[in-house]
Amino acid sequence: MSNEEDDQSTRVWVRRIRLAVFFGTALIAAAVAKVVLTYAPLGGGITLGVLLLVGLVLRLRSKLKIARMLRRGDVNEVIAAWSERAGTLPHGETLEPLVTATAFAAYGRVEEARRALRSAVRGPAWDAALEHRLFLDVMLSTFEGDEEGAFASSQQLAALPIPETSRLRSRVTALREAAAALARAFVHRSRAGDLELLERAAESSPLVYWAMRYGAAIVAIDQRQLDKARALIERAPSWPEESTFRSFHQEIEAQLGERS
Repeated sequence: MSNEEDDQSTRVWVRRIRLAVFFGTALIAAAVAKVVLTYAPLGGGITLGVLLLVGLVLRLRSKLKIARMLRRGDVNEVIAAWSERAGTLPHGETLEPLVTATAFAAYGRVEEARRALRSAVRGPAWDAALEHRLFLDVMLSTFEGDEEGAFASSQQLAALPIPETSRLRSRVTALREAAAALARAFVHRSRAGDLELLERAAESSPLVYWAMRYGAAIVAIDQRQLDKARALIERAPSWPEESTFRSFHQEIEAQLGERS
């Protein structure tokens, strides 16, 4: 392969990673990277050095704009932005439904997330995205009240191999720990440090900002840190009826009222 073709392949690969980073979740970036590196025909010049570009992308000014959009809670806006950037995503018949399902789940739209998951094609790319699928299942099972399923998926997630690159390793590990903390929060079985874990995850991964903040609010109430709990949810969007976050928000507000 010529240098020009190799450079072109590198640019395509970077664009694909940027799509993943757009959603602010390291697990999505890891899943796309694994699928691309394993199954997509790339040039021999692709090295782990390209992964360092993920960090550079995260420092772009557009990150702040994207974060604000994600925090507004309009899942249709998020999916529209994703669709505009999807382009030539490898194994799109598998990865696009997975990322769409993640967007729905991140805003409590459980039924739509499950529907998107059912449309994903099973195959090598599906298998390669195991880590991402487990993270997604922790969220969905948690919001559905499936305690057993949420804990089983979080345990499987924790048992997976750790990425080799140090930057991705730290972010993926933090998200794995936050997923387990989220599952514990919703069944009132939090451990020491879970509140801080969930707050950090909300700030570092804009896509799951509200999911993690609701988990953190539950932990704060359980710890009788009522002012903190109020602060965590006070700027939440007005959730539609199809979002489980609507009922979560109402329940948390009711508990805060009762304990004031």
